Amino acid sequence: MGARDGSDGRDARGEWRIRAAELADRGVRNIALTTVDNAGICRAKTFPLTRLAEVAERGVGLSPCFDVYTSADRMVSSPHLGGPDGDLRLFPDPERIVPLAAQPGWAWSPADRHEQDGRRYAGDQRDFARRAAARAAGLGLRLTMGFETEWILRRPDGSSPTTGPAYGMTRIVELADYGRDLLQALAEQGLRVLQFHPEYAPGQFEVSTAPADGPVAAADDLVLVRETVRAVSARHGLRASFAPAFHAAEVGNGCHLHLGLHREGTDLHRDPTARHGLAPQAAAFLAGVLDRLPALLALGAPSPASYLRLQPSRWAGAHRCWGVENREAALRLVPGEGHAELKCFDAAANPYLLVGAVITAGLAGIAEGAELPDPVTGDPVARPDVPRLPTSLDETVEHFAAAKELREAMGEVLYGAVLAVRRAEAEDFAGSEPERIAAETRWRY
Repeated sequence: MGARDGSDGRDARGEWRIRAAELADRGVRNIALTTVDNAGICRAKTFPLTRLAEVAERGVGLSPCFDVYTSADRMVSSPHLGGPDGDLRLFPDPERIVPLAAQPGWAWSPADRHEQDGRRYAGDQRDFARRAAARAAGLGLRLTMGFETEWILRRPDGSSPTTGPAYGMTRIVELADYGRDLLQALAEQGLRVLQFHPEYAPGQFEVSTAPADGPVAAADDLVLVRETVRAVSARHGLRASFAPAFHAAEVGNGCHLHLGLHREGTDLHRDPTARHGLAPQAAAFLAGVLDRLPALLALGAPSPASYLRLQPSRWAGAHRCWGVENREAALRLVPGEGHAELKCFDAAANPYLLVGAVITAGLAGIAEGAELPDPVTGDPVARPDVPRLPTSLDETVEHFAAAKELREAMGEVLYGAVLAVRRAEAEDFAGSEPERIAAETRWRY
């Protein structure tokens, strides 16, 4: 086993011991390291706080086989991954170790994965997001990103804990203690909540957190938000489902991505001289994303259940179009707040893959000088000239398999593993009735 490369001679272990003492003073006794696999499942390894300095230097072992697990824990294989051989090392991120407010005695950190000799692991999704952000920075672009998180609550017997209507204050009243504890936990963990409210489906809620200064931080925040929702729900005797489709015929859970582009302190979404207020680079970036949305769905809507959610006239963004404040378009421009929203994604996505792929698509749009088509107003279902996004995972996979820019940016190891998992998920549910798909994915996310 090899430690990571790049030591600068400092007493790193001593610094980690100081950090461990600070965490101990806050009641931490154990740390959970998490990665998100290519099926969108958050996997974890944990260790006692007393081992923090050792783990920071030597890492924790994890098999690379999880990169070819489906959401049902079936291991498949890709040209580079699969089977019992090999081992990786997981390392905590010193900037993101967070004591967990709803899990006393525990802290959390996202993990970076390395080979045994310290080299970066080619299949690491978090590193893919980091590399994509670095490419944008090399062009002088800074991206801010943030997510909306939706979930559905149920009691252990399957009943809803609230009788309130969609968006109704009744739900806030009936679950006031739950909402208070959730918002307090998120705040104690350093996450700034923009809003928390009831959503459309029975027992459904949404929380939006402030945009992070960087794509990797945004993906980290999303993982922390989800697991905090899960923990607070458990403390209240409830289960939280982030699945794209809780029931086949109902509105599902989305996970909308908000993004903004900046250059040298200038907001590229607020150019008063440009059409729709978009500076040319911002318009080309969004055009590149819009053009590649069918392939991006393999990363942002990666489950067969995603296509039960991605239905017209449900504000899910089922059409490949954009509009100014149009909540039915896949790409919504929000000029008042200076950013864009991608509505077609859901919480089955690995957020690191998603932000990295969106950046890749946007930079391709800039490179080719892409132009946005005319915006769509109203419900695009009434516009036969506006194309639907793919309606099945099989269709999406074909677009992803032909996406040369994504393949090049991700690298053969990561790209091949994602493709293998998507094909396996599609195969597992081939010919299945919609309600079976919803039922079998309901509690995987």
